[in-house]
Amino acid sequence: MMIQVFAAYFVTIFFAIIFKTSKNQLLISGFVGAVGWWGYLMVIHYDYSIVTGSFIGAFLVSLLANLFSKIRKSPVTIFQIPGIIPLVPGMGMYKTLYAVIEEDYNLVAKQLFETLQIAGSIAVAMMLIFSLSTLIEQHISKKA
Repeated sequence: MMIQVFAAYFVTIFFAIIFKTSKNQLLISGFVGAVGWWGYLMVIHYDYSIVTGSFIGAFLVSLLANLFSKIRKSPVTIFQIPGIIPLVPGMGMYKTLYAVIEEDYNLVAKQLFETLQIAGSIAVAMMLIFSLSTLIEQHISKKA
């Protein structure tokens, strides 16, 4: 499991480089992606679904991205977009298209539904953290 977490760390850093993230933000981006993948693996390890694991992983990525964006005074996308890359359901998309080519439409429906569930859970987790952080910022600004 630790090998996968380290791999997610480096994958996140490499994608951050592709997105032209500054050098002093790369290690943090890698950390965000590794923690998200670790959360995903922990949920899967305890026999929950891949969809739940993707939600928890995306939740952790978004939470850390928001936290580090405040600490480092940087845009949240610098940490969030590369950090979410390990969780993107690329294999599900591949299996769906392969089933289309093989004309196995029962498998197409199954794979497509699971892939859409994973993508939806990632989107919901990201929007949840975004909404919570916005509400907290509004609450703090009202007190000041």
